[in-house]
Amino acid sequence: MKKVRQPAVAGMFYPSLPEELADEINEMLDNAGTEEAPENLYGIVVPHAGYIYSGQTAAKAYKLLKDKKYKTVVVISPSHREYFPGISVFDGDAYLTPLGEIEIDSEMRDRIAEGSKIIFKGVNGHRSEHALEVQLPFLQVALGDFKLLPVVMGDQSKLFVDELSERLSDVVDENTLIVSSSDLSHYYSKPVAEKLDSIIVNRINNFDYNGLMNDLEENRCEACGGGAIVSLMKSADILNRKNAKVLARTDSGDITGDSKEVVGYLSAIVY
Repeated sequence: MKKVRQPAVAGMFYPSLPEELADEINEMLDNAGTEEAPENLYGIVVPHAGYIYSGQTAAKAYKLLKDKKYKTVVVISPSHREYFPGISVFDGDAYLTPLGEIEIDSEMRDRIAEGSKIIFKGVNGHRSEHALEVQLPFLQVALGDFKLLPVVMGDQSKLFVDELSERLSDVVDENTLIVSSSDLSHYYSKPVAEKLDSIIVNRINNFDYNGLMNDLEENRCEACGGGAIVSLMKSADILNRKNAKVLARTDSGDITGDSKEVVGYLSAIVY
């Protein structure tokens, strides 16, 4: 029996009808501007709220994937609904979205988990996690055909980040893209969110992932996928890709008009 992870948040975070979904994504990509894509793009950081809130911010990064070809996309997500002491790569055959099935790269999955006490094959974190799922329709529209390595971090402390970074640097190549899914601060006033989120912007722009890891662990800033961002940057550094750039930073108040309690978003590239 084929094991396929079914959509969990279609119709909530994004449209469930294929044509409506593709049209919405294409419209956001069309409105994303004309940022120049670097030749050696290694990975992107994108938010994971409902498309109405953070989709246009995500589209700034996804626009740069148009006309590019990748054999495999690694999507790294936090686990919002369950804690587990490890990093889970989906043990099934495919993820399904309204736009179709995406085949799992079982060879890369085996390589990244082999011999690790921290990275394992399973369903932990994959059953209903939205932060990974919402990235997939964007990837399907922007890239077309690719294989997927879905990674959910049950723990994002330094031990787990370091292991994932090392393993990623071992298994990825120039035909691989890494996507780190993360929102920023949650439910502060707009001025406070601006202060907290600008710390992360500066760390990314300065390619200072050690500083970012310290800031996260010392609670100087917040990012629910902070470990995913650091893992992307540290693995890039190991492979001598030492540049990063924030493309956009927004918050939910830009859409809702409520500046008392906002959620922060950014998109960025690592190259």
